[in-house]
Amino acid sequence: MSDRPWLGAYPAGVPADIDPSQYPSLVALMQEAFDRYADRVAYSFMGKELTYGQVDRQSRAFAAYLQGLGLVRGDRVALMMPNVPQYPVAVAAVLRAGFVVVNVNPLYTARELEHQLKDSGAKAIVIIENFARTLQDGMQGSAIEHIVLCAMGDELGLLKGALVNYVVRSVKKLVPPFELPGAVRFNRALARGRGAPFTAPAIHPDDMALLQYTGGTTGVSKGAVLLHRNIIANVLQAEAWNEPVMKQVPAGEQPTSICALPLYHIFAFTVNMMLSMRTGGKSVLIPNPRDLKATLKELSRHRFHSFPAVNTLFNGLANHPDFNTVDWSHLKVSVGGGMAVQSAVAQLWLQKTGCPICEGYGLSETSPTVSCNPVTSKEFSGTIGVPLPSTYIKLVDEAGNDMTRPGLTGEIAVKGPQVMAGYWQRPDETDKVFTEDGYMRTGDIGTVDERGYFKIVDRKKDMVIVSGFNVYPNEVEDVVSNCPGVLECAVVGVPDEKSGEAIKLVIVRKDPSLTEQAVRDYCAANLTGYKRPRIIVFRDELPKTPVGKILRRELRDA
Repeated sequence: MSDRPWLGAYPAGVPADIDPSQYPSLVALMQEAFDRYADRVAYSFMGKELTYGQVDRQSRAFAAYLQGLGLVRGDRVALMMPNVPQYPVAVAAVLRAGFVVVNVNPLYTARELEHQLKDSGAKAIVIIENFARTLQDGMQGSAIEHIVLCAMGDELGLLKGALVNYVVRSVKKLVPPFELPGAVRFNRALARGRGAPFTAPAIHPDDMALLQYTGGTTGVSKGAVLLHRNIIANVLQAEAWNEPVMKQVPAGEQPTSICALPLYHIFAFTVNMMLSMRTGGKSVLIPNPRDLKATLKELSRHRFHSFPAVNTLFNGLANHPDFNTVDWSHLKVSVGGGMAVQSAVAQLWLQKTGCPICEGYGLSETSPTVSCNPVTSKEFSGTIGVPLPSTYIKLVDEAGNDMTRPGLTGEIAVKGPQVMAGYWQRPDETDKVFTEDGYMRTGDIGTVDERGYFKIVDRKKDMVIVSGFNVYPNEVEDVVSNCPGVLECAVVGVPDEKSGEAIKLVIVRKDPSLTEQAVRDYCAANLTGYKRPRIIVFRDELPKTPVGKILRRELRDA
């Protein structure tokens, strides 16, 4: 095959390469947006709009507040919130102040949070009060010295904000009681920062912007070190890729994207928040996409052009009775990522919206997008598309030999400006994934056709993908093995219509009185929702190799 056979599949106008050096940092990219689009709406949330100018002023005040705490350049600041306006404000503030964003899933249990706080060494955390109890229980032994507490209504103005907070706290009872002495409220921190001096540090392309945690084959979550230039590159790659259809947005109409994916996930961080910054677009923030009725009600209020989502969300929306209350006619691009898009879902979505789902592929380690189907395609290819501009993919065998030819399979390996610098404080793990010629092994097994379209056929690791989230069996097994009454256990992924895959847990009991409910309760206390087993089976023994290794494939097939 030629060096880049996939370039022939590029739509007209998409360049072979992008130039990530046009911005020295993400701060420069954001500052350009603040200056150029000051009066435009940046975020829409529960009927309230926040302009680029407001995000600029708030993030500058918050950056000054953070600097005033005595944090030094390169310090890590954890952010633990759903899609609320305080999240993008905090991201801009942390980066402007010269610190590093540590994205935290707000649904984590105390055990999961404790690991991430300790591993990242974060000294400060910005957290929504709904999950403050988790922080109270999970910050032991961490370096956290400063806590900023947000509430759902912080950005909604005095009356509406107070009403929303009352409903969240007192009617829906979504804020468990907590004690976090010394925690400062978000709006109070902003007020303090407005009168404080702010020093804009010089930030360089190779400075760390983000610690994005990803599951590890060892069962321990590792932080992918993403530099400013990595995310800038992926923003520019995504912009170039979407351009053939986004240029059809009428002149004078603000490009608008639906942000239903969680912003703490690298997919939304880059393709919603940062790409909208680059294009001066509006992001419609959906705090809880699982509430399909409320999501569709919010969508019915907007004219929008871009909708990145996972297969489960496309499927849920397309099958909802309120689907037709939304005007889908302006939608230009639907990007499917995080998990495999199913052909039935893709067909239904195209039929109902007239806009095909373009399936892409990426990882936390690649900021995230590596490849995508052309946005001009009108049919579902069942592949992960072709590499984005400036991106190289090859297939390799165990020894690292090149297998990139039609008819052969190999591990997908990636090279490009969006690929991480390595794993945080884990040189051994970093060495394992990089080849001598600088490609990063993904752990996914794939094939390629003559046109350069890649397809994933298997996974080298035992990872399970539940609704776009990586679950590593070792981690779940490690937790369950500590459950009283469990002798040994094994976890596998099984196909699931809704979530793509679901967790199946097989247990050998030490105590015959151990019940399924007791195991479920233990998992609920120690594992976030998507990591919990859907199916629990008790057996007398687990299938093993002569060496004693558990045969997961047998459990999958059973």
